[in-house]
Amino acid sequence: MSDKTEQLINILKHIGEAIIATTNTVEKLAKKINDISEKIERQEHQIQQQGYQIFALTESVQTLVDSQNESKEQLTRLTNILRTLVTSTTSSNQLQ
Repeated sequence: MSDKTEQLINILKHIGEAIIATTNTVEKLAKKINDISEKIERQEHQIQQQGYQIFALTESVQTLVDSQNESKEQLTRLTNILRTLVTSTTSSNQLQ
């Protein structure tokens, strides 16, 4: 073989090795990107679930606040009725 043929063979060999190395690098990068994409999807799902949980918790707290307000109003009415009753009884006892 001539020197030029050997040089061409060496150049082609180096090009082939570079292509194989680049292909391996690209494949590894693609796998890493795919893994990251899957992790992001799982995190998005978790965030969505947490959003639903926060919404449900907010609704529960609002229901509790509404209930507490209603109870407070009922206690205020009961207190007023008891005051009226005590005042009425005290007035009745003073008249006797």
